[in-house]
Amino acid sequence: MSVKVSMLSVAITLLFFAYPSDAQVHPESGDQLAHTFSIVARDPVTGEMAIGVQSHWFSVGTSVSWGSSGVGVVATQSFINPAYGPNGLDLIKQGKSAEEALQILVAADRGRDYRQVAFLDVNGVVSAYTGKSCISSASHLIGENYSVQANMMLNDDVVPAMSKVFVEHSDLPLAERVIRVLKAAQAAGGDIRGKQSAALIVVGPVPVEEVWNDRKIDLRVDDHHQPLEELERLLQVHRAYEHMNRGDLAVEHQDMELALQEYGAAEKMFPRNLEMKYWKAVALANNGRLEEALPIFEYVFDRDRNWRELSRRLPASGLLTVTEEELQKILKI
Repeated sequence: MSVKVSMLSVAITLLFFAYPSDAQVHPESGDQLAHTFSIVARDPVTGEMAIGVQSHWFSVGTSVSWGSSGVGVVATQSFINPAYGPNGLDLIKQGKSAEEALQILVAADRGRDYRQVAFLDVNGVVSAYTGKSCISSASHLIGENYSVQANMMLNDDVVPAMSKVFVEHSDLPLAERVIRVLKAAQAAGGDIRGKQSAALIVVGPVPVEEVWNDRKIDLRVDDHHQPLEELERLLQVHRAYEHMNRGDLAVEHQDMELALQEYGAAEKMFPRNLEMKYWKAVALANNGRLEEALPIFEYVFDRDRNWRELSRRLPASGLLTVTEEELQKILKI
């Protein structure tokens, strides 16, 4: 056995039996509580992998959802063992399939009867496990490139509803598809206790060197009376800022037509967002289209004068590349 595998075995043992003392726990095992419904899924076209989750528990995303680009995604729930996340991903990195990795960890876990876990790897292999002591209604359902799982649900309709919606909406981007699945679970009855938090992670099909680029989408709603609606709103904001980022890139490449298309798409999604309007105006001004920029600057300044002061400071940072005369024209509107 290699040193690397031996060290992982020690880590598995330690993490399987060590839990924070301030969480709600099982009275006998001491395991953390995270009864919930979730989905792990892969888009066979883009190779993206995702995990979505909702629960009547604070900040469910911090303990249930795990993912790594080029590796896979993990959902660990019920009376959770958080070690399934990092250790499962490590095993997949070492060449184990999702099924093999899950079997190894379940076999080593003395609290396996209380676990509910789902693994999905970069090759689309899916595996799930629901312990015999999970609180009903509890089950999982595995399909091509996905697994849906739930415990402590109001009824037995939740998991089939999730599966049905995932299959029926293959035309959607993966993140939006996952949101649709979570909403279907809630509509079918959801967590018997209600709802409080939700999370969505999307990772890519290729490993990344920079850890900060590992997650393509990483959204959490830690405490909200309508967590899925708020998660969906945050995803829309994320998509809008993707347009903004593409607009900025187009400006760098001096493609103003594309830049304005991207900025316009962002504005259309959030027409009252001053940030999006302001940077569009800056891009116009920087590219010799000051007369088009001035009405936008005026709109923004009228609603928040701090943007005027920001405009005064930008030239020193090289972000507003206008002449002094043009700058004064902006500041005086």
